[in-house]
Amino acid sequence: MDRPRASGPVGHHGSVDSAGGPAAPYLTGLRLTGRRVVVVGGGHVATRRVPRLIEAGARVCVVAPGVSPWIARAAAADELVWQQRAFRPGDLEGAWYVLAATDDPPTNRAVSAEAEDRRVFCVRADRADEATAWTPATGEVDGVQVAVLAGRRPREAARVRDLLVGVLARLRRRAA
Repeated sequence: MDRPRASGPVGHHGSVDSAGGPAAPYLTGLRLTGRRVVVVGGGHVATRRVPRLIEAGARVCVVAPGVSPWIARAAAADELVWQQRAFRPGDLEGAWYVLAATDDPPTNRAVSAEAEDRRVFCVRADRADEATAWTPATGEVDGVQVAVLAGRRPREAARVRDLLVGVLARLRRRAA
């Protein structure tokens, strides 16, 4: 059955619809306040994602043998919990949202598989096509958030986000 698409086509992340074609992701906002979010990995990707999760009020748990200085400071300040070890089965217990952000594909695959078994959405930093969730390029102007997904093209998403944020900022200045 044909359905209206108010927002037009969006990026493809490797999933398929019932007809065998690419399935578009469903964009949504998440209320993570007080909810457990597990981030497996403590490097560059985790360091970019964790601050926004904390800002969203999530109870962030980072599982990694080593982490960036920023994550270590956040753990020391009790802004997150750092389990200083490798991922183990069971680490996703009680999680509402998961990020697999290690530089080890087998570990990310294991995290993603456990998340799937637990019916928890999982972002995979290394393989978007094997994820159940994706982190958009985001920006904000005067309380208006912009989020852009561009399939497996994060630089394109960032470029479009920057363009939209710039246009929105100019429009808001004119309206003021």
